[in-house]
Amino acid sequence: MKLPLIASLITCGLIATAICAVPPNSTRVPVLLELFTSEGCSSCPPADRLLESLDRQPTASADLFVLSEHVDYWNYLGWSDPYSSAFFSARQQTYSKRLGTPVYTPQLVIDGHLQATGSDRQQVTQAIARAVRDAKLPVSVRAARSGNGGTIHVEANSSGKKADLYIAIAADRARSQVIRGENGGHMLTHVAVTQSIIKIGRWEGAPLSARDISLPSLTHTEANEIRIIAMLQDPETGRILGVAQTRM
Repeated sequence: MKLPLIASLITCGLIATAICAVPPNSTRVPVLLELFTSEGCSSCPPADRLLESLDRQPTASADLFVLSEHVDYWNYLGWSDPYSSAFFSARQQTYSKRLGTPVYTPQLVIDGHLQATGSDRQQVTQAIARAVRDAKLPVSVRAARSGNGGTIHVEANSSGKKADLYIAIAADRARSQVIRGENGGHMLTHVAVTQSIIKIGRWEGAPLSARDISLPSLTHTEANEIRIIAMLQDPETGRILGVAQTRM
């Protein structure tokens, strides 16, 4: 079953100065891994499995936050990926222009400014090792259910830097019996299947701010465990400046 995009369901609270401090950073550096993948691509299942293993096994130096972003440009091959969206294809194209790489799957973008073939463990490991050299801005996020909906509270310190705040909403796990196309006859499993990435607003100037975001309704499919990832992203370079995750 296709997981619907729910950007239209997001309503934002007013920016307010936070009255409590963001918790101090742990010894591990948070790193965001965005896998651009497709159920219509025969090269993608190994990358899906690698992402799942990274999700289960954080490194000693990094907290790895993962997202599966299913692109739609392979749908013409005979299988329409039920989790795909033109939005994720466009997000990958923006990354590719900034990184100077072709658009391909499976591509893993690390912290918005590094990339690797998503199925190549050595490339991915080396890119993560590079990413942890850069400290992140403090970000915290928490979420709570309320009936079929919920609320998200985000606190972030931009340290005076320009940064866009995004919220990614992802189903914890999903699986598909692929009938046609390059992966026809296979059962595919995925982790952190992204439903939507919503731009909440610009964090600029204020050293510490907070926002409350309301989720008015979640469908039964979405009401399984959901990952909420908050990220501060440089609007010019795409670099991830800060990232945090919670579940609901």
